Amino acid sequence: MRLQVASLFLASVVRLACAVIADEAYQIDYHHALLGTPQAHTTFFHRPSSSSGASLLYSLSEKSILGAVNPKDGSIVWRQNLTEYSAGAGLLRAVDGEDAVISALGSDVSAWGASDGKLLWTKRFNDDASVTSLELTKSHGADLQAVRDPHCVIWGSNPRCEKVGRDNLPFRVSITSTAVYYVSLQPASRKGYKISVVELDIQLGRVTNQYTLHSENELASPNPTIFVSSNAASSFIAWLDQEFKILKVNLLGSKSIHTFDVENHSGETVQDVKIHTSHSVPHFVVYYNTATKSWADVFHSNVKSGWVSKAFQLPVLDSKSASASNTANNQLYFARITRSTVDLFSSTAENILGTWKIKGNSGELEHAVLEVVARGSGFALRFAQVDDSGDWALIRNGELEWRRPESLSDAIVAAWAEVNGGEALAHELEFEGHQDALSAYIHRVKRHAKALQDNLFPWLQELPTKALSSFSASDGTELTQFGFGKLVVVATRKGRILALDSARQGAVLWNVKAAEGAGTWGANAISAHQNVATIFVKDGSTVKVNITSGDIIERSQPTEKYSSMAFISDAASPIPVPIDADGTPLNSHLRIEGDKFLVTLSKDGKLMSWNTASLEAPAWEFVPPKNQKIIHATARPTHDPVASIGKVLGDRSVLYKYLNPNIALVSAVAGSTLTLYLLDGTSGRILHTATQGGVDITQPIASVISENWFAYSFWGDVTDTSDAKGYRLVISELYESPIPNDRGLLGNAANYSNIHSSIGLPRPHVISQAYMIPEAISNMAVTETRQGITIRQLLCTLPDSNAIVGIPRFVLDPRRPVNRDPTSQEVEEGLARYTPFLGFDPQWYLNHAREVMGINRIESSPTLLESSTLIFAYGFDVFGTRLAPSQPFDLLGKGFSRIQLLLTVVALAVGVAILGPMVRRKQVNLQWKA
Repeated sequence: MRLQVASLFLASVVRLACAVIADEAYQIDYHHALLGTPQAHTTFFHRPSSSSGASLLYSLSEKSILGAVNPKDGSIVWRQNLTEYSAGAGLLRAVDGEDAVISALGSDVSAWGASDGKLLWTKRFNDDASVTSLELTKSHGADLQAVRDPHCVIWGSNPRCEKVGRDNLPFRVSITSTAVYYVSLQPASRKGYKISVVELDIQLGRVTNQYTLHSENELASPNPTIFVSSNAASSFIAWLDQEFKILKVNLLGSKSIHTFDVENHSGETVQDVKIHTSHSVPHFVVYYNTATKSWADVFHSNVKSGWVSKAFQLPVLDSKSASASNTANNQLYFARITRSTVDLFSSTAENILGTWKIKGNSGELEHAVLEVVARGSGFALRFAQVDDSGDWALIRNGELEWRRPESLSDAIVAAWAEVNGGEALAHELEFEGHQDALSAYIHRVKRHAKALQDNLFPWLQELPTKALSSFSASDGTELTQFGFGKLVVVATRKGRILALDSARQGAVLWNVKAAEGAGTWGANAISAHQNVATIFVKDGSTVKVNITSGDIIERSQPTEKYSSMAFISDAASPIPVPIDADGTPLNSHLRIEGDKFLVTLSKDGKLMSWNTASLEAPAWEFVPPKNQKIIHATARPTHDPVASIGKVLGDRSVLYKYLNPNIALVSAVAGSTLTLYLLDGTSGRILHTATQGGVDITQPIASVISENWFAYSFWGDVTDTSDAKGYRLVISELYESPIPNDRGLLGNAANYSNIHSSIGLPRPHVISQAYMIPEAISNMAVTETRQGITIRQLLCTLPDSNAIVGIPRFVLDPRRPVNRDPTSQEVEEGLARYTPFLGFDPQWYLNHAREVMGINRIESSPTLLESSTLIFAYGFDVFGTRLAPSQPFDLLGKGFSRIQLLLTVVALAVGVAILGPMVRRKQVNLQWKA
């Protein structure tokens, strides 16, 4: 026993502090830096410099993330999280050739450097105001920070522009070279809305004209189909009636209304209308879409004469399509985009300027932005499109350049999935690990014989390819046999299911639509078993997906709604048990063999335990004291093996760990007090209680439990017992007794019952220590390895620095000596002197220099190699890596030279072949001489 514990300790303390090997940084990890799904009205190409023709892609996404993307490779140039400033509908504008973009979100208007994303200036209006429109005009002879003069409409309890009436709904601002037009919707006396237009002098802001358009017959709702152009050669208002049969146009500054009939010969109802304008050409395009048809009308106008005419109509296309426009060389170009082709047109002629076949496109297009370049007699174009999955892609001349998986920003639940028989192999190895040596050997021989029979011929066919690839750069495929090539199945709020390959830099293998309609999808659990992933939805429905191909195998209809899903381990596969909001299992008729317990938490803060042999009534209930509210309850991870039952001390004695697989850690708050309860899951008895005062419960409170220890973090203020103010991390270890070599009340008992016991419930001996940390921890997790021999790391997400750290467990050892240096025996144990402040070592940062934004869950999965574990973090960004907390002692590093090994073997063989006859000849000659 002593030798076993000592050997495990030595295997875990060799070079512990490094998270990954230096030459593996950015190689074994991956990061999807996301913006969220781009919005149509806040996405555009923009040149940040007038001296360069290069442009960037800018977008203010649905998640209120502002960013710039390099059109060449789809990488993030910069991004800013605007939700830190305000919340609400967002707007984004820019002037071509200027190094600034202007954003509006809620009551804030801000200017950002277009090339670097630095904040230039910001303006906050009244808190009850909201920016509903934002347009820019360029000043002359001004510096960088003053070249933007944003004109915006503010709406709140005290709206501006009271001259148009307090009851008017602000709609849009339009700007010309001489005037600013404020457009609002005025409720009519009987029904519908009139369009009110106020003209203001652009220099003085005084009202110069005001008129009302009678549109109440067409605009029956406050969300009508109405368009107001801005910064265009022809500023106008266009609106359609409720049935999309009549188009009306008013040139701003004139009270005249031009009426046009919508020539819809498709026989289908118009579903979508888009209007494209130009800032230099007085033309505009009205694009129509039905369920299966699409076409466009091109209009020309003249502001001075006040006329608008329909120039021509594009032929009807027998499919739904998307449209995008771009102004270049004093021409308005617009593209008609389908899944297979893109056609380019000009507003001056109805002839097609060019057609490109699209390769690699997928999904239904939602919207796109276009950039056109004239090259001699031809054209080159590229467009960035958003499809129905929420992903963002750029297509250049029909070729797919890149795709950004923005749908991952809505990830709500994820699960690891084995591929290539990895799950079956893991079960076989687990079975062999619990057998005696002879039985395990016989089982392994049989397994290898069967594998040889099934895989010999395929292996021989692939041998030449594998031999050649072993001398080239690795793509991760050869590591799948060690369990490194796992997939991650992810479900999103918008009803998408994705699979990511952890062995290929987190590449998205497939992305399928699992839920119809809009709204938030209630997926809350995923179970992956035998190449099938089952997604459980809160309405009682399920979706089964083939993990390899992404094909949907089966859908079940909604049944009974539930709040959460629990899984009970079983020999074949985990058994799902839906839990109601009151903490009651809905499958009360379910009977599971074995003595197992299920602990649930109700929404009213009551903890209950259920015996799986009978789920009809709880075995016990735990209700916190009055005024306390349970905010979190956690148990040990499902896979939490214990390699050693004790900790070897420097004098070779052993502190025996308190190993209870059924313990649960409960966090409860009351006012500024945080209380943690350590409960026994079978009896419901309290094993340990810890109370912290002066806690700011509005700050993140995270906790985790594993093996014989638990940790939690919080913001602590000055209290009677502490003068430390800041973020704290507390670690507690549980032992059977404070005395080495003592098993406590249990002694050497082979069996013990926490419920039926004559000596009472044995409580653990708890050793705790607290550390001050530099910033908040929002979530915690623990690394998992196959046998638990490798030292564990505490994984923490840091929302303030957008980072993830892996803190080695030995650094947090609560037995570190206080106010003195460690003795020689304590140094042998790996203990260092206790310091109250725990700074985060740069080597602990798993994300290195990257910024991982919005991480709220970390999932760890063991590989078949004891040294390594896989990490997957998600929430907004997606980050994954492979860790070796005790260094990869069972895996060859990248520096190992296969060619050198082969040449060494060949040299030795040649040397033996040459020297062998010489040695034999010498031995014969020696015999004759003798």
